[in-house]
Amino acid sequence: MVIPRCGIPNSTTSKHNKFHMVVHYAFGTQKWPPSKYSLTYRFGSGVQVVGSDTLRSVCSNAFQTWAKVSPFTFQEATAGASADIVIEFYSGDHGDQVPFDGPGNQLAHAFFPQDGRLHYDADENWSTDPAMDQTDLESVTVHEIGHLLGLYHSKDHPEAIMYPTIAPGKKKRDLAQDDIDGIHALYSN
Repeated sequence: MVIPRCGIPNSTTSKHNKFHMVVHYAFGTQKWPPSKYSLTYRFGSGVQVVGSDTLRSVCSNAFQTWAKVSPFTFQEATAGASADIVIEFYSGDHGDQVPFDGPGNQLAHAFFPQDGRLHYDADENWSTDPAMDQTDLESVTVHEIGHLLGLYHSKDHPEAIMYPTIAPGKKKRDLAQDDIDGIHALYSN
């Protein structure tokens, strides 16, 4: 049985995108500059899978999880304004070179700084209180925000938010020390 996972590959090295492995966490050379530590986000016009109030609450909680341990603040952009981060649900090929595969494998993906796109697979069975066949929306959101901030997958620490897989029905919303160490190493100033 395949455990559902993040759509970001585990090994993401190229001549332009090197990453550093320290302890179990990894981070890239892409990061937000200090002038952008106050990030704004908005919800795009992709497929509607959960109610807007539910999605707002989930994202607000997930952003606050990272704000507590990093130099970042996050605020929803006013209607019609541009934003640093855009959050949307999509099905299949949605034009970003990383198509979704339908239920059960690739859950979501987010792009590294300063791209700011966070996409969920609309075909997954999402929940805010997951049963055994559902995926916890907040757990996945906290993970994907880690990518938006520049973290890669935690290689050997299954309890870390940045570990690439999460079992159906599991809630994993609290950062592990590995996640905290990774964000502190990346933004050490």
